[in-house]
Amino acid sequence: MTAAVLRRVPLFSGLDEAQIESLAAAAVRRRYRRGRVIVLADQQGDEFFVISSGQVKVTLARADGRQIILAFLGPGAVFGELSLLDGKPRSATVIVTQDAELVTLPRSAFLALLHRQPRVATALLAELAARMRRTDQQIANLALNNVTHRVTTTILQLAAEHGVLTEEGLMLERRPTHEELASMAGTTRETVSRVLGRLEREGYLRRWGRRLLVLREPDDQVEPQ
Repeated sequence: MTAAVLRRVPLFSGLDEAQIESLAAAAVRRRYRRGRVIVLADQQGDEFFVISSGQVKVTLARADGRQIILAFLGPGAVFGELSLLDGKPRSATVIVTQDAELVTLPRSAFLALLHRQPRVATALLAELAARMRRTDQQIANLALNNVTHRVTTTILQLAAEHGVLTEEGLMLERRPTHEELASMAGTTRETVSRVLGRLEREGYLRRWGRRLLVLREPDDQVEPQ
């Protein structure tokens, strides 16, 4: 079962069956309830995490105590590698947002894998580079754009990363709460509500509870048969 989870992780796509089984033998499966803190910023860490099911959010605390959400991660995503690579404390806090099952690898097994398999190390570097780009984009969005643009950009990014493509557009089956969106866009819950209402009235999206559909541009609509 653990091996099946690891096979689905893009980071380990270059490993053969024996290597996957060897990695699985060193791994531990754990279940976490919604609201559980898995990783706490500034604490030492010695485990690498693979999400088998559920969802987590990666957060930072601002000087005023408010929370900044950097990302939501779902099945197949990994986290916790930075502390294992440089031996320094965790750089962010990770909290469960949907009941989750994770596969954890101890530091020794993770580092041994990187030494034995250069392809995994290369894939990890690509993942870290992609995260840096997303963080740079988020910083630029917060620093340079007005609140409507920040909320809109946040919605589009979430839809691109977690949405399911339909004939009408990208469907987020379980969008973040208004408070979580506010934490990502650097604004307030009330402002997020106003912006989402405006985008819906203007025909850019539709909502059904926590489901949210980002509509295609009119020229991109699929013609009915």
